Amino acid sequence: MVAEVIINSTAKKLNRTFDYNIPKELEDMVFIGSKVLVPFGRFKTLEEAHVVGIKQSSEFEIKDIAKVETGLTDKQIELANWMAKRYFCNVSECIKLMQTPGTRTKNVNNRIQEKKINVVYLKKDFDEISFDIESGKIKSDKQIRILNFVKDNEGCTIPEIEAFTDCTRAIVNTLIKNEYLELVEKNIERNPLNSKKVDSTQNLKLTDEQEKAFNKVAETIDNNKYEQFLLYGVTGSGKTEVYLQLIDKAIKENKSAIVLVPEISLTPQMLDRFISRFGKEKIAVLHSKLSIGERHDEWERIKDGKAKIVIGARSAIFAPVQNLGIIIIDEEHDSSYKSEASPKYNAKEVAKKIAKEAKIPLLLGSATPDLTTFYNAKECNKITLLELTKRANNSNLPKVEIVDLKQELANGNRSMLSNDLYQAIEQNLKDKLQTILFLNRRGYSTFIMCRNCGYTVKCKNCNISMTYHSYENKLKCHYCGYEEKLVKTCPECGSDKIRYFGTGTQKLEQEIHKQFSQAKTIRMDVDTVTKKNSHEEILNKFKNGEADILIGTQMVVKGHHFPKVTLVGVIAADSSLNIDDYRATERTFQILTQVAGRAGRENLPGKVIIQSYNPENFSIQNAQKQNYEEFYETEIALRKQLKYPPFCDIIIIGFNSINEEEIKKVSNLAYEIATKNLDNEEFKIFKPMPSPIDKIQNKFRWRIIIKGNMNEKANETLNELLKTLYAKDYKNTKITIDVNPNNMVWLR
Repeated sequence: MVAEVIINSTAKKLNRTFDYNIPKELEDMVFIGSKVLVPFGRFKTLEEAHVVGIKQSSEFEIKDIAKVETGLTDKQIELANWMAKRYFCNVSECIKLMQTPGTRTKNVNNRIQEKKINVVYLKKDFDEISFDIESGKIKSDKQIRILNFVKDNEGCTIPEIEAFTDCTRAIVNTLIKNEYLELVEKNIERNPLNSKKVDSTQNLKLTDEQEKAFNKVAETIDNNKYEQFLLYGVTGSGKTEVYLQLIDKAIKENKSAIVLVPEISLTPQMLDRFISRFGKEKIAVLHSKLSIGERHDEWERIKDGKAKIVIGARSAIFAPVQNLGIIIIDEEHDSSYKSEASPKYNAKEVAKKIAKEAKIPLLLGSATPDLTTFYNAKECNKITLLELTKRANNSNLPKVEIVDLKQELANGNRSMLSNDLYQAIEQNLKDKLQTILFLNRRGYSTFIMCRNCGYTVKCKNCNISMTYHSYENKLKCHYCGYEEKLVKTCPECGSDKIRYFGTGTQKLEQEIHKQFSQAKTIRMDVDTVTKKNSHEEILNKFKNGEADILIGTQMVVKGHHFPKVTLVGVIAADSSLNIDDYRATERTFQILTQVAGRAGRENLPGKVIIQSYNPENFSIQNAQKQNYEEFYETEIALRKQLKYPPFCDIIIIGFNSINEEEIKKVSNLAYEIATKNLDNEEFKIFKPMPSPIDKIQNKFRWRIIIKGNMNEKANETLNELLKTLYAKDYKNTKITIDVNPNNMVWLR
């Protein structure tokens, strides 16, 4: 028997199958999906590979498979092949997403192992031990104390014995030596939910709208039928309660569920809701802030069928769930569901394929749906639209005001806070209520410039301005992570007229301390959530009333429920409008509507103040009215006129290289091949140009933009284009293809 294997490598030349003989003694262990170690080429060490096919013979002279390990299922291999073609990457890159965390290295010694501890048990029957005590064979009070403790607490650890008996490890060792006690090795599960303590809750009574939505989705669970739904509901309308009751139904039918959330910061509150309803034992959580050991053990719990509900970020879609019954994607509009690193997969597309194969419902939820999703639901009937128009607890939507910052400047106010926002914060502090201030830029100042000659401080690795971080007193590049000391004199002209422009969350925090010295503030951005569980600690502190004002980036925008928050201030609504991206107005509307939804979620009235230099922009105006439909109608008309998604796909062929001449040569050759092989009537192909940020990490960056509808034929053409370019052996240049990328400015 012969196995066709894919070598675990990102090299495009190795993105094909190789034949290996299956030794007789391994024939019962090798099947499609098996992970194997094989001798490859001139490498002295064995290489990791995955079996993707089995046949009777090979036309080549082939080597033997050296070792077999547990692997993937046929369906996972099939999904990896589909993803590799769809997202223009190697099959092995897709397979890695489906492997157990901590096992993705071929060196067995470097893999995550089961966590084991030594626990203590009685080695003799206690009647025998009692006889030895009574006969005086055991005389020590401390030994007797330890033996009595272990009798009542078998399976305890030596540190526990030391703590509860006030005895030393040496006495325990003596009892082990005399064969009264024994040490037994025990596996310990690294469960990130062990420390969670949440009161249990019951299903809430659904509103009429919630019940209608629930019944529609529940019907497809009953009928084992695939259908895609969009649960479109205003902020606070009770989408999560619908999720909970649908999952409850699936579990009662012995099925499982995957729930995707976009931000790690959303996970704690979502987890609390789920734990209170289902208990810790049924839930597994997967996200990047867990240790590799925790992710490994959670993956194994899912694979073994112990965890029925998986909650996590986009990669949780690949969890090895048993008997899947429903997939839910919360805040479906969020850009984090699309990977920016290879494989550049879209979790929503992968979820759709998995749901179709499993014949189960896929439920997307959002208060501000992705424009393409809403278009497919409203105009194309590809998605079933379910609407929640009212808040679940009958609380009113917050009152939203827009402040014209141009007028503030004309009135002499150069502060980051408008007069209206200052007074509202002051009143909130007096009323002992909470405030959220949103600014989607971290750091202190966003660029540093010499006012004498105009020199701007840029990263030495990237063609991008450095950001000043006041707490570390450093300049940082937000693209490659490079840091340097403060610039006090201009390197170009020697002037000391270095000035800091723009604002970030650190500067806002300093301003709040200055103007409201009595207020307790807390900041949440990438810089403050680097430690494990730090995002959860910040949110809990704010929820428990330990801070009056929460300052943050988009981490504070989505999904959070804080009963005492009655005021939300948006410091600079224009920051997302002024980016070179066709989705700028959509992103602005979504962010403003989502952040406004944090105010007045209970019975207290909410107020939102949006500060802007462009108060007349339709996305800001519709965010004030919280009118998604009006925004949608305006934006979809513009998209249709300009032919942007959903009326076409935008395909980016990206190039990055350390060699400037080579990148020009490769990108021009790619342009020639694309124009020759893609139908010019169906696709508009723009000539290769440097990317908007043309250098990152000392690599030059070019791109070709193609507009047209991606279909099977175009996909095959572009995959062939990649093969042709890599066959030319351009050693310094990496080529990627991304369909409808998240970011038109910064493409990896």
